[in-house]
Amino acid sequence: MERDPRAYLWDVREAAEAILEFVVDKTFDDYISDRMLSSAVERQFEIIGEALNQLCKIDPQWADRIPDVPQIVAFRNLLIHGYAAVNDLTVWRTIQESLPELHSTVTELLDKAGDP
Repeated sequence: MERDPRAYLWDVREAAEAILEFVVDKTFDDYISDRMLSSAVERQFEIIGEALNQLCKIDPQWADRIPDVPQIVAFRNLLIHGYAAVNDLTVWRTIQESLPELHSTVTELLDKAGDP
């Protein structure tokens, strides 16, 4: 049985909210000096990327409504397969510059479609 596409959007939203919660009142220096924080953030980004990758496969029309999906999936692949080359500043900038918009877009899509 195929999973409801909204479930992948829900996973993205929940992972994005987790990251945003993890970094409240944190600085980049906090991020790079706290192994648990950076590991937790990276894990949530992996979930976001995998959820969007699966969404692309089962319902590309939903995925097309989210900007930069190929880049998000590529970021997930880097975190998993290229872990030795992960740049902490890139992760931090992604949190600050891109994640709020992704969260907003996915939340809006779920609000229109209803939670799974």
